[in-house]
Amino acid sequence: MASVVSLHPRVPLWRDVRVLSALGQAIFVVVIIIVGAFLYGNVRAALQRQGLVTGFDFMRAPAGFNIGDGPAFEPSESYARAFTIGVINTLRVIGLGIVLATLLGLVAGVARLSSNWLVAKIAAVYVQIIRNTPLLLQLFFWFFAVILKLPNVRNSITLPGPIYTNVRGIYVPWATPTETFGAWRNALIVGVIVAGLVWLGIARWERRTGRVGFAPLYALAAFALMAVVSWFVLPSAPLTPDVPTLRGLNYRGGARMSPEYAALLFGLVFYTGAFIAEIVRAGIQAVSKGQVEAARALGLRPLLVLRLVVFPQALRVIIPPLTSQYLNLAKNSSLAVAIGYPDLFSIGGTIFNQTGHALEIISLIMLSYLTMSLTTSLLLNIYNRRVRLVER
Repeated sequence: MASVVSLHPRVPLWRDVRVLSALGQAIFVVVIIIVGAFLYGNVRAALQRQGLVTGFDFMRAPAGFNIGDGPAFEPSESYARAFTIGVINTLRVIGLGIVLATLLGLVAGVARLSSNWLVAKIAAVYVQIIRNTPLLLQLFFWFFAVILKLPNVRNSITLPGPIYTNVRGIYVPWATPTETFGAWRNALIVGVIVAGLVWLGIARWERRTGRVGFAPLYALAAFALMAVVSWFVLPSAPLTPDVPTLRGLNYRGGARMSPEYAALLFGLVFYTGAFIAEIVRAGIQAVSKGQVEAARALGLRPLLVLRLVVFPQALRVIIPPLTSQYLNLAKNSSLAVAIGYPDLFSIGGTIFNQTGHALEIISLIMLSYLTMSLTTSLLLNIYNRRVRLVER
């Protein structure tokens, strides 16, 4: 029997690019761990020679200080609990800041390309001013020149919602959980699982048939259906509206944004939004004009051209630099210490000043920021792989 010669002979392991790449990364990680352990051992030995004890046992001791923002905290609680609240406060700023900065940057980026002269110039002035002034100066502006100049509680500015703004912060309507909230929360978790399965099923069908199935839209519809049905099935509403009302010398109810939190959030959003606006503008301009002209020739309206033709192609250019801006926002949040907001860096500094455990606190702060940054980068890299153009 004649032997059949394979047209694609198997590559030996020592010449396989994938194996060599994985091996190189593994060796690099091992080297980093060894170098880190060596440096940590040297620092620990030096501290012990000076009579300084290392370790994290001090994190169980009572903190002895108050935290004016975020979850409730008592001075009798531990340093570990205080550090956790610092992480939560930082995540509050980063999470909402990313969403608002993205929306602002998207609007400003599109406005810069508007055919309306006034709209385009206003967007250009915003971008140029914000991008060319220091972030710390902008935080001071929002805190001292805007928030602290608001009227007192009795003369609060009322915005639609109702939203009340005064020198003590911003009060917005909120929702209070009831006794059925736990059951509704479990239904929402099931809804997320069902939405994920719907998304995966439609995505697989798209790959098999080559048709567009609008997987995100159907997944969102499945989650919304689960949320609405479970809401009405429960014997009582899982959430009740909580509107802030003036009682005595302050507003009660709703949710409050402290002056420090509001100034930090506004500063980060406007600063990062200006950079995102330029990224969006560049991404839109990177799309071939022939694509836009072809869409217009089909009779599509300008908004449909932007949504169906321009943005899907521009995302391949926008996502990589957008990741860097999200990471910058996360790291820039450490400037909160300048206006007194108790974020991760501020609370960590207070713990360090009281305990003197510099190595441990700095390590925890670095690890926390590293985890936030790597998580954000991982999620955006996954999305970037889904939208990037694959050459065949």
